[in-house]
Amino acid sequence: MAKDTLYTNGVIAAREKYLLKDRILKLCDLGAEEALRAVCESGFGKNAEVASVYEYEKLVAADEAAIDGFIREYSPSRAEAEYLLTWRDFHNAKAAVKAKHLSIGLENMLAPEGLIPIDVITDCVNSGKYSPLGEKLGEAVEKASALFEGEEVSGAETGIIFEKALFARLKEICAKNGILKKLLTVKADMTNILTALRSAEEEYAARCFVEGGKLSEKQLRALFDGDAEKFKGTPYYEFIKKCFADKAAGRPLTEAEKLFDIFEAEYFSAKKYELEKSSPFLYYVFRRRAENVNVRILFVCLLAGMKEGEIRRRLRLIK
Repeated sequence: MAKDTLYTNGVIAAREKYLLKDRILKLCDLGAEEALRAVCESGFGKNAEVASVYEYEKLVAADEAAIDGFIREYSPSRAEAEYLLTWRDFHNAKAAVKAKHLSIGLENMLAPEGLIPIDVITDCVNSGKYSPLGEKLGEAVEKASALFEGEEVSGAETGIIFEKALFARLKEICAKNGILKKLLTVKADMTNILTALRSAEEEYAARCFVEGGKLSEKQLRALFDGDAEKFKGTPYYEFIKKCFADKAAGRPLTEAEKLFDIFEAEYFSAKKYELEKSSPFLYYVFRRRAENVNVRILFVCLLAGMKEGEIRRRLRLIK
């Protein structure tokens, strides 16, 4: 799977011209149909058959599939491909377990295929033979299946099992890759912070704790004191202060969640003139994923009749 990074960087340079970047800001003042034409003409969601603006999700799905194809073809190593795609295997395995034990349809619960074919995942879940899934995912499926076979089952508990297993797998993946390890550290810490701030009890937050970060469970317990100053000196001080301010005002943690969603792209954006080795590949992928989110936001807002300024405030990374 490994590719020559110089060749990959050349491919990226040729494809970057199709990124919307700040052009999406000009679309916020257009009608929905006019914005759709402009997005299609830019090359976004190429080859998607869209009959009207109400089918904009087809554009997003087509572009997501194109990004996945790029990842599979040009990942500098297996580690990058797993960091970017393995979460889907855990999501799809969780969906397959629920479908089996609750006798519900699977198709609408699935994410696009990750690195393990969906039919392999469903076969393993249905047969009880988990070795093709790998150690961490196999263990998660076994634990979740046992939970469903008990007298009481909780969707939240099932989610905890797969979330913890995913981060344990990511920790293995990133162990020998310095850049991915840095990204995972922030991803895990922010996940634990947000989980704690959404939790009513310390015990529940502790059960949800994921591996890979630098903040310990003991440090995270301090979040329940409501004192952001205890995190002064950590990279998350301003992030936590913002969360406490929103909670105190009775607002959802929307802004914090937005920062979580784009932190990887922001990490590379701050160093965009110094990127080397696998970094240009990762930056390009995260920028394209951010554009996927922005295109979805754009059409949701335009169809809801929102004003230009309101739409712009909702957009994510634009660079």
